Amino acid sequence: MDQPISRRSALGVLGATLGLAGTGAYAQAWPAKPITVIVPFPPGGGTDTIARLLAEKMAPKLGQNIIVDNKAGAAGILGTDMVAKAAPDGYTLVLSITTSLLINQFLFKKLPYNPQKDLAMVAQIAEAPIMLVVRSEVPAKNFEELKKYIVANRGKLAYGSWGIGSSAHLSGAALSKALDADMTHIPYKGESQMMQELIGGQIQLTFASGQVAGPFIESGKLRLIGVTGEKRMKAYPNTPTLAEQGLKDGVFRVVGWFAIAAPAATPKAVQQRIADEVHAAVQLPDVKARIEAMGFVPTGRGPDELTAIFKKDAPVWQQAVKDSGATLD
Repeated sequence: MDQPISRRSALGVLGATLGLAGTGAYAQAWPAKPITVIVPFPPGGGTDTIARLLAEKMAPKLGQNIIVDNKAGAAGILGTDMVAKAAPDGYTLVLSITTSLLINQFLFKKLPYNPQKDLAMVAQIAEAPIMLVVRSEVPAKNFEELKKYIVANRGKLAYGSWGIGSSAHLSGAALSKALDADMTHIPYKGESQMMQELIGGQIQLTFASGQVAGPFIESGKLRLIGVTGEKRMKAYPNTPTLAEQGLKDGVFRVVGWFAIAAPAATPKAVQQRIADEVHAAVQLPDVKARIEAMGFVPTGRGPDELTAIFKKDAPVWQQAVKDSGATLD
């Protein structure tokens, strides 16, 4: 005959179960059901494309379906917050970019999550350097020539971005400050609109992604001046980085990135399994080629490396936000 379970016994069973979640035994059993990857942006963008590409490749290896769920809103906050508050069991992840995972904490005074406490940085998928481009009518083929043009037109030029607090905005503001240029910032609702305004002459220069700017560079409508980060872009090996051309400010040396994060208490072994599968996926020739074609650099870095990058980049972006005066509250 079954005996009633005392409250003490029940708590003991619960404690043992929860303890198991932090052991290798839990990791070996994971995943036992489908995994949800939340993308905090609308379908069709670069983040969504990468999420679906990885889901297709990782699901067979994990033996479970991976559901990509778009939860757009509030500059990526809505979807990211859902994951920060989800059960730390490895079944709810967020795939996002530097903005919602790192920069938003400096743009909002009341962010509903603390990325440094509520999220575990699990896997970096790719780096996302941005390009400094000008419309073809601007008389500059390198940064030294652009610098002379900007200085000669102090207070008359405008640069665009795909939103206040975006890497394009922060980089443009840093450039304006470095040259004492007093350039006007014009934020757009998206990068495609920004490109059309640049080509049309409403703005003279901007920082842009390779994914969007690339075709216009190839057609001659835009001219590439330089790229952010410490390395030249594979697609444009003859174009120096901005740091090589004399822009030493930290914001020109860091790059954005795509990454997967999980609730902070997610078992380390589960985090590592996810990171291992991400690494394997981005090394596949077709995945690597697709990511590179979008203007990004496949990496596949794990939790320790990504956490170190986060800590290194955070003060740079914090200072960039402060210098720009950007706020989204």
